Amino acid sequence: MATVSRVLREPDRVTPAKRAKVGEAIAHFNYVPNAVAQQLRRPRSRTILVIIPEISNLFFAEALKNIENVAHDLGYRVLIGETQRCQERLDQYIDLVTSRTADGLILFGSLMPSVLRASMDAGAPLPFPVVLAEASVRWPNCPRVKIDNVLSGEMAVRHLVKTGRRRIAMISGPQRYTVSQDRLKGYRMVLAEAAMEQRQDWVVEGDFSMASGYAAMGRLLDLAELPDAVFCAGDEMAIGAQTAIRERGLRMPDDIALIGFDDMRFAAYASPPLTTIRQPAGELGKAAVGLIKALFDGDSIRESTIILPHELIIRRST
Repeated sequence: MATVSRVLREPDRVTPAKRAKVGEAIAHFNYVPNAVAQQLRRPRSRTILVIIPEISNLFFAEALKNIENVAHDLGYRVLIGETQRCQERLDQYIDLVTSRTADGLILFGSLMPSVLRASMDAGAPLPFPVVLAEASVRWPNCPRVKIDNVLSGEMAVRHLVKTGRRRIAMISGPQRYTVSQDRLKGYRMVLAEAAMEQRQDWVVEGDFSMASGYAAMGRLLDLAELPDAVFCAGDEMAIGAQTAIRERGLRMPDDIALIGFDDMRFAAYASPPLTTIRQPAGELGKAAVGLIKALFDGDSIRESTIILPHELIIRRST
């Protein structure tokens, strides 16, 4: 077996006569090396797989930049998989970890890999190191890094209340995502606390894109009674909402105050500059790499959930 292995992997170490003999046996038996078995004999790949829903979203792009920088400094490579919110694509990427092309997974988004769901249903331990990064997946005892989306939603709406707004609407993210549910929960908690009206038609669901923010704002502006403020659960939706407001001849913040979420790079250059909740995408990426490295090294993780601070950035849109 050792001779066959040398012929396949280091043929120069084997005499021509032996190489010919092994070659004849390989041809006779149609032998193909088992890639999985070879991988099991190798040391770690020092590679991290990072799964995101969409690379065009600037929040994920910022997080990825910092993951790549920290991983590079630690001597790790990064593989990036974009699921486009498709389960089949996610499971195909996970093959990179199960085949040990990558050592572990940093997972963003709302989808759970099928192999992990099967482990959870069976009550079995995770088959490979996993860190959840601002992910909607709920997995007991799995290390995760996130912000408090309920508290940050409260902060956004409380700011609008303090500026004297009384008809506050919301453009939420898709309600199948935990982060969207939590930000909506924060919105509703503040309205209840302030004894303000909560109207069903003042909550419109978007998908975090500019186009969905534009469409959702159009629906709000078609109402007989217009809101005087709108909390958008993402900056891209807020930019789309700004365009819809301007097209109707309305002014911000005079007619409608607008607040976003994330503090993406373009928020400060919006028209008018956008008040927003700053989510520390860079720090989130750094923390995720720190957690996955601790899992690789077998270190004990004191906190299974790291909650990073958020910040209200006030600009002229409110």
